[in-house]
Amino acid sequence: MNMYEDANKAGKESMDNALKSFSAMSKGFQQIAAETGEFTKRSYEQTAQMMEKLAQVRTLDKAVELQNDYAKSAYETWMSQAQKMGEMYSAIARETYKPFENTAAAAVKYGEDAARQAG
Repeated sequence: MNMYEDANKAGKESMDNALKSFSAMSKGFQQIAAETGEFTKRSYEQTAQMMEKLAQVRTLDKAVELQNDYAKSAYETWMSQAQKMGEMYSAIARETYKPFENTAAAAVKYGEDAARQAG
């Protein structure tokens, strides 16, 4: 192949990889949006249930106990969700970068070949 064909092929591969990367990123952000919506829904339902229980409580001690249990549960749920979201973002980063791994390797090989031909 000549230099122009190599450059054309490299440009096409780069564009294809960029589109694959963008697609992976878009899909990942859609998953994050869906998960965030579900978490918000679950959180709202949990809060509504706690408020119903709180309205039925007749003593201050029981109200404080209920509030403490709710706070502990909400904290644990939040930490679990934060970990899950972190894992989702990591997966998006890996999937988004994956198409460029081949492009980078091809660029290094092309550079090495060009250096050999020049030297």
